[in-house]
Amino acid sequence: MTTAALLTTALLFGGMVLYSFGFAAFLFTALPAETAGPTIRRAFPHFYLFVLATAALAAALSWPVDRSLSFALAAIGLTVIPTRQLLMPAINRATDTGSKARFKWLHGLSVLITLAHIVIAAWVLSRLASVSG
Repeated sequence: MTTAALLTTALLFGGMVLYSFGFAAFLFTALPAETAGPTIRRAFPHFYLFVLATAALAAALSWPVDRSLSFALAAIGLTVIPTRQLLMPAINRATDTGSKARFKWLHGLSVLITLAHIVIAAWVLSRLASVSG
């Protein structure tokens, strides 16, 4: 069970890092802004579903190993729900209405949430690695 929890948490961590620092950055360097923006907007709901599903699975798999790690992973899954359902639409509305200040603030908040998720996943990953190794 520890190996499955470790691998699933690694998938969560790697997926979040790749999406945040790879895919999103790549889109804005490879495509014109008028194409990159709508493309990233269409991709984000899928990213958040990936985080939700992977964090939930990792939380379930880590439960028998260490409940505090399971709770940390569950917190990622739970906090991604309002991020996807409330914050993301608010960011899109700010973009659509040209509210640059509101967009900056909301986007900054979403970045902080994602960075917090990445840090938590890294912490869980390192703890699981020490338990299994």
